[in-house]
Amino acid sequence: MRIALVGAGRIGAFHAEVLARHPEVDELLVTDADRARAASLADKVGASQVPDLAAAIQAGAGAVVIAAATAAHAELIHTAADAGLPIFCEKPVAIDVAATRAVLGHVASAAVPLQVGFQRRFDPGYLAARDALAGGGLGRLHTLRAVTSDPAPPHPEYVAQSGGQYRDLHIHDFDAIRFVTGREVETVYAVGANIGAEFFAAAGDVDTTAAVLRLDDGALALVTGTRYHAAGYDVRLELSGTGGTLVAGLSERTPVRSAETGIGWPSEPAYTGFLDRFAAAYQAELAAFIDYAQGRIDSPCTGADALAALLISEAAERSRALDRPVRIAEFE
Repeated sequence: MRIALVGAGRIGAFHAEVLARHPEVDELLVTDADRARAASLADKVGASQVPDLAAAIQAGAGAVVIAAATAAHAELIHTAADAGLPIFCEKPVAIDVAATRAVLGHVASAAVPLQVGFQRRFDPGYLAARDALAGGGLGRLHTLRAVTSDPAPPHPEYVAQSGGQYRDLHIHDFDAIRFVTGREVETVYAVGANIGAEFFAAAGDVDTTAAVLRLDDGALALVTGTRYHAAGYDVRLELSGTGGTLVAGLSERTPVRSAETGIGWPSEPAYTGFLDRFAAAYQAELAAFIDYAQGRIDSPCTGADALAALLISEAAERSRALDRPVRIAEFE
């Protein structure tokens, strides 16, 4: 199988190494707006560099993996759909709701496979939590607590183009909540604060967030995050039900300490970032895409899933701006 990889940045480079090792990938075609970066990555993993996606399609690519900048996602998906190729795209599908709906409409009319990159769906802890809840081991779920904390802020230029912390960072929490519970979010009330660099406020963004979500079965979810957690990269999901509580993401590398036991735990180095924390999940995600592209499984994360997570993010940003609860139905 010949695969085109668009994007040779940090996540693109990781995907390139994974794809180059996969036994069903006969050739990897790498392209990036920065051609020198694409050439360097192609040389490193034993891939071929091509000028752009059109050239990769002409060279016989049988599937496309999109890891380019967010602003380029929609156009790249349209191009791949016109070529009739299976598509994997890192979140988000597009920069806003209207563009996302247009892309998904095109994908549907072209009848091409699309998988969106929400890697937490492949993390062993999140999968175990989903199975435990579905198996009844937690009783009736009443509360969820999701945490995503970065060790340090991203570059100011990235923040200005990210769409805001709820769209950029918490969209993963929102998808994970839907995936693990199998429920939909009905209402969001979100707030934000700035405790650090001024470039967040200058971009209309915040660096510290909290949101309360009401699910369609009455359960409540609290989602919190920050760009300032120097202890390490902290991503967890806690599920509390009438039968007990289970936490995904709590390990010897989770950068939290117990006030009672002191500094003896965690005993291993803290996670440094998302590639460190979710390396296995990213590998499983791409293996699933190859299975999906070959028609062996259904999409593990559809365009509809991506749109649902984006709508929750949009509701959170609207709630933060208006200081009121926002129903997802407002976007229909």
